[in-house]
Amino acid sequence: MSASLDETAAVQAALHALAPALGGGVIGGLTRLTGGASLQTWAFSCGQRELILRRRAQAGEQPNGAALSLATEAALLRLASQAGVPVPAVLRACAPQDGLGEAIIMARVDGETLGRRIVAGDAFAAIRPALAGQAGAALARIHAIDPAQLPALPSLGAADTLSHYEAVYRASGAVRPVLDVAFRLLARALPPPVPPRLVHGDFRTGNLIIDPKRGLTAVLDWELAHLGDPAEDIGWLCVNSWRFGAMEKQAGGFATLAELAAAYETASGRAIDTMRVRFWQMLGSLKWAVMCLIMYGVYASGADPSLERVAIGRRVSEAEADLLALIGEAP
Repeated sequence: MSASLDETAAVQAALHALAPALGGGVIGGLTRLTGGASLQTWAFSCGQRELILRRRAQAGEQPNGAALSLATEAALLRLASQAGVPVPAVLRACAPQDGLGEAIIMARVDGETLGRRIVAGDAFAAIRPALAGQAGAALARIHAIDPAQLPALPSLGAADTLSHYEAVYRASGAVRPVLDVAFRLLARALPPPVPPRLVHGDFRTGNLIIDPKRGLTAVLDWELAHLGDPAEDIGWLCVNSWRFGAMEKQAGGFATLAELAAAYETASGRAIDTMRVRFWQMLGSLKWAVMCLIMYGVYASGADPSLERVAIGRRVSEAEADLLALIGEAP
């Protein structure tokens, strides 16, 4: 998405003032990157360093619940780095006087995030077999972070999550029979609670930076992190929407669930409960359907005319097809 000249000039001026705190040098190459319905992403350089600015976009309805503040996200990134999770280095959690609003500045990490290129591109063919091990290890390290070290986070179990998305769906006024059936089935199949651990909340292909030679170089977008069931992260990665056409590779389009589970179990010492993963996979597809509905609603109301909103909104029917397939496979 392009930015207005006034907005670009304002961001440029604020970054220029911050340059000494970022290591010094001239601010150059400021570019608003595509994507991001609630958060803006800007690339720029400061001297010889390639950096990324993430800042809160205009206030709008959040279909996936209240996102964490960027200051909290910065704290999580630092903890994750200490735990051995590949993440961008945080240079600054911006203060109000920095003139950028709610924002953080991070080191830019080389690699690709476009899912279709990662799961099907020839450039990634050699590294794809290693991604199950790298993703499994990253998830295990995230889930192993001591909850006592974490900043204040929401605690969301299966029942909480299902209830939240059903409330959002009902409030939308939409009538979608497939979603109605999915809500009823999942309410009957709620898994027993587990001791809450750190859950990334959006661990999927598209939020992972993949280098064609090194593999997983960074886990991005921690704004939905919370305390909950570790199986949620694994189930979300297995949602069909994040396979980008590589249907046979259940885990993110790059690995089978068995391959991911083996890597996770090796790194964590804990076995994956595939029935819990299956529940969260179905709930993930249902969540995505509701999120798509609300994204379109925000666009249709005129509250946000961005193409990202309407492009995501059109995918409700895809999520419904995925739900029907999962319902048909249920034992």
